[in-house]
Formats: sequence, structure tokens, C-alpha cells
Amino acid sequence: MSNESHLFSDEIHIEQLEVFSHIGVPEDERANPQRLTVTISFWPSQPTPDLADNIRQTVNYSAVAEETKNFVRDHLVSLIETLADRLAAHLLKTFPIQKVTIEMRKFVLEDAKYVSVTVTRSAASIN
Repeated sequence: MSNESHLFSDEIHIEQLEVFSHIGVPEDERANPQRLTVTISFWPSQPTPDLADNIRQTVNYSAVAEETKNFVRDHLVSLIETLADRLAAHLLKTFPIQKVTIEMRKFVLEDAKYVSVTVTRSAASIN
């Protein structure tokens, strides 16, 4: 097993968190908040066996979800690619996590269930 796979072995996952954002390239698309979903997988800096069953020893996923909703609501950008990238960097700076993957879904095309973008960033890449 490689060193990296050992470092990133404990994962917390939030599936399809509903958020709202003024996002889109055309102005009329940004006029009203759009529903997006965000799936977040993150790898805490401290491994699970060292937690002592104490929430203060891990990353509180409720706090991650709330921070995500606030960040998405407050950041006005055109592209979900930009929003996903900035959210990943923000979560890495805000919480003791070493790696994060963000999938952001937008429900804008009539003939498609959704459009999505997925980004993966590590704490080492934002320093």
C-alpha cells in the first residue's frame, strides 16, 4: 500500500447537499437563485482510530454542510467549475482536512437530468 493511500484512508461523505446560488453565464440565468446539489467527500487530517469517540477530534460534517451552503450562497460566479474549485480551496483552509472532492450538479438543461463538475484538491495544493 502506498503512503498516499494510507494517508487518505478515512473518508467522510456528504451526498447531494441542496444549495442555492445566482450562477450561470447568461444574465437571465443568474437573475434568480438556482438549485444546485453538492456532494462532498473529505479526508480528515486525523485518522479515525485516534478520535477517542470525541467530535472535537474530527471534522464536524454538519459544520462542513453549513459552511458549504453559506459559501455557495455568498459567492457570485458564472461557472460551476469556478464555484467548485473555490469551494474546495475554502473547505481545505477552513477545516482540518487533507483532501476534498467536490461534485457540483446544476439542473439547467431540459434534455438532461443534470450537468456536473467534479474537482479534487489536497491541502498541499493550496499552500
